[in-house]
Amino acid sequence: MMANVDSIIDRLLEGTAASYSRADARSNLRRLVEAAREAVAEVGMKVTAHDIARRAGVGIGTFYRRVRSRDLLLEAVLIETVEDMISLARAAKDDCDPWRGFQAFAMQYVQLRMTSCGLNAALGDTALNLEPQLRQLREALRSMVARAQAAGAMRKDVSWEDVAFLLSCVQPARQTIGLNAAQTQWQRTLAVLLDGLIAR
Repeated sequence: MMANVDSIIDRLLEGTAASYSRADARSNLRRLVEAAREAVAEVGMKVTAHDIARRAGVGIGTFYRRVRSRDLLLEAVLIETVEDMISLARAAKDDCDPWRGFQAFAMQYVQLRMTSCGLNAALGDTALNLEPQLRQLREALRSMVARAQAAGAMRKDVSWEDVAFLLSCVQPARQTIGLNAAQTQWQRTLAVLLDGLIAR
């Protein structure tokens, strides 16, 4: 699930008097949003406004005419992705089988985290204002875990906070003790983790 570019643009324009009736102005903003998503995924939170502008094929002056600040652009991009995660969690709660719903969420959640260096930073420690969305994500995860435990599907000696930290550990290091991680290593690690969460 990828964040919708138009939705990100609308978020950036909220509360501004900027006019984007000209096609080239909207086009430049779209290119900046797409470049920011790409840069956040590859480089993470250290990406600069200059790097985003270069990737978008515009000058730094155009960057600041279209976007109020680098942080607001990154925030808008990351908020959309966290909201994708919230949607995944809510969809999992609609599954009549609580364990199956949780498994589906865990797979998609970890996969989303692995697509972006910046997303991992945003879910860890960042100066960006993502707290409203992170609060919703925490509540959705808490509810999902409680539902699976009430159904007798998940171990009751594990807290929902434990589950949050466990899912954050699935992404493997590229190397360990001289071994290279296969592309599917995260799926194997997640399978072992999920097996350990099943109520016996």
